[in-house]
Amino acid sequence: MNQTVIAIDGPAASGKGTVSKAISEKLQFNYLDTGKLYRAIGAKYLEGFAPITAAQNLNSNELDKYDLQKPEIAQAASEIALIPEVRAALLEFQRKFSQKTPGAVLDGRDIGTIVCPDAKIKIFLTASLEARAKRRYVELNKHDGKIRFETILDQIKERDERDQTRSSSPMVAASDSKIFDTSDLSITEAIEKVFSYIQEKI
Repeated sequence: MNQTVIAIDGPAASGKGTVSKAISEKLQFNYLDTGKLYRAIGAKYLEGFAPITAAQNLNSNELDKYDLQKPEIAQAASEIALIPEVRAALLEFQRKFSQKTPGAVLDGRDIGTIVCPDAKIKIFLTASLEARAKRRYVELNKHDGKIRFETILDQIKERDERDQTRSSSPMVAASDSKIFDTSDLSITEAIEKVFSYIQEKI
């Protein structure tokens, strides 16, 4: 395997999606937001599909079919992510994607530990609970002025708890990953910091 795989993990609203996308554009690599896979299955589940069957038959063009930012879809995604058979089916999809040339950037919660344990570069982005809730609040408040900060804080806290304690591939930083705390960084600073680290490694 000659192509470079970059695994970027971290909890909700740590900045991993924005950073990963920017890195993939700078390097001209393929990019996969693996959370979108779970959200797409979550959306199909809300439509009445069996989650395991939906995961086994997921088509990449379905990733842009739904409004995957809806809170109820995120909630469903987090719940179906606990099903080992769903994770197994999506694992196959992610590993195939990581083989794309010239390289691939995958972001998620278990990329460096489970999906691509042999990734050349592993990064774990983190930030304080308050910083992450604030970011998510600002983002969601644009669409829904009634949303309360406390609600977002509780949702993220719950999400962290589920992701860290699930029996199937819990979220944890790989032992060989570089950890970046983005609590006090602007998105531009976070991108620059991560990118310069990747350039050193490549």
